[in-house]
Amino acid sequence: MTGMAPQQTDPEGVDGGVGLTALLVAAARAIETHRHDSLAQDVHAEHFVRAAPACAGWPVRIEQVPDGDDNPLWGRFARYFGLRTRVLDDFLLGAVRPGVRQVVLLGAGLDTRAYRLDWPSDLVVFELDRAGVLDFKQRVLTDLSAAPRVKRVPVPVDLRADWVTALTTAGFDPAAPSVWLAEGLLFYLPGPAETRLLDAVDGLAAGGSALAFEAKLEKDLLVYRDSRTYTATREQIGIDLLDLFDLGPRPDSAGALAARGWATSIHTPFEFTRRHGRGPLPEPNDALEGNRWVFAHKSRP
Repeated sequence: MTGMAPQQTDPEGVDGGVGLTALLVAAARAIETHRHDSLAQDVHAEHFVRAAPACAGWPVRIEQVPDGDDNPLWGRFARYFGLRTRVLDDFLLGAVRPGVRQVVLLGAGLDTRAYRLDWPSDLVVFELDRAGVLDFKQRVLTDLSAAPRVKRVPVPVDLRADWVTALTTAGFDPAAPSVWLAEGLLFYLPGPAETRLLDAVDGLAAGGSALAFEAKLEKDLLVYRDSRTYTATREQIGIDLLDLFDLGPRPDSAGALAARGWATSIHTPFEFTRRHGRGPLPEPNDALEGNRWVFAHKSRP
């Protein structure tokens, strides 16, 4: 069940390219959901996996993996995504304080937070991603008769295009505080594109806003090509993450935000593994050792 390569058919949807990674995360969230010691619940995740021909045969429960948690992809790496989901859930819910009623998911993928988190009833969640990804998600959720808990506004746009205009046209109010999330997104972008994107976020985020994003700090990702994580992902499901990541130098985005008045904190995933008692810990030649979760808050004027 873990050795079937995907059929890459639509690089703009979920069947190819970066879109396949949205299905990988969905499978990981499904596995996490069914664990007895689950850190995050996403009852929709397995339905995305089952609806996409590209991932026929992927597991949605750890019991479907012959070597279980010893499997570097469906054990350790999937547990990483489960931990990341929980940590970012907690950040978002904590950041939605009185007066903050806008959440923006950049590169939303198959995120279902509008459906599963306990938000204030008057919140609006804006989901930005390519039309093919959002269309696939909507089809699956419609078939499930799933209803969001708050107002959900899909914004079909490529983040390399003028997404700022698309977002404001969809009803986002730059004068009001907001919460932003870039989960598993920035390391697919060239460094200058990351800088432009976060510059735009800074320009749209009023005082009192918050932002969380994931970064990678390795100077040379190719050093980790033979790591257990990247090797298993290539061999078991045919996704070569290092072909998808941008391998150029990364900007100091946290430092740039701090220089503009944001209060930032930078964390390793392993900190949260120890906090929750579940998740990956460091290992030799670790593809996760450069991963950082950055939390930022913009002071009010």
